[in-house]
Amino acid sequence: MTGAGRKTLRRLGLTGILALLSYTAAVVLSPLAYPGYDWMAQAVSDLSAQQAPSRMLWARLAAPYDICSVVCATCVWLYAAESRAGSRLFRTGIGLFTLMTWISAVGYGMFPLADAGTEIGSFSEGMHLAVTAAVVILSVVSLVLLTVAGCRHRTERKLGIWAALALIMMTAGSIGTGTVPPRYFGIAERCSVFAAVGFNAVLGWDLFRGSAGLEET
Repeated sequence: MTGAGRKTLRRLGLTGILALLSYTAAVVLSPLAYPGYDWMAQAVSDLSAQQAPSRMLWARLAAPYDICSVVCATCVWLYAAESRAGSRLFRTGIGLFTLMTWISAVGYGMFPLADAGTEIGSFSEGMHLAVTAAVVILSVVSLVLLTVAGCRHRTERKLGIWAALALIMMTAGSIGTGTVPPRYFGIAERCSVFAAVGFNAVLGWDLFRGSAGLEET
């Protein structure tokens, strides 16, 4: 890859920040179009369900997120793979995280929930759960690998710390959704979803800055 190509990839790292801003706007503002929505108790996915009154507003606000999250993670992976940035363990973690963003973007787009708060009964809703399982597994595995890489290599320590923080948030959210009272389900669930979105933004910013962790070796 030419020097100009690498500069382009680095600049595209800013799409991670745009993705975070877009997703945050969708989560915060979409309930305005959903009468009776309780953000403390309901999942974020309820806002984008096919029958949800907020679906149209969500689609508009989250449109940049759907594109930018995939672009950011893919650019980070391409840069790390082409320039041999970081250790092999680090690059594997980045690759799995990128795969997770693709599965999330494509899978949730193909298999949205039919309606908020309903029992899972259709094929599409079952696939929605399968996509969620794949996203969670890949997120956890990739963050664990990046955390370990950060412990082993000084140049990857900063991103390793961020990965560890994201993993803690995701784990707390996953445990919380099954243990907290139903009226607080939405709070616990948001810890999980924002962990991945936030870490993607960190990766994009690190790529843009050319900071430690994404240096050529």
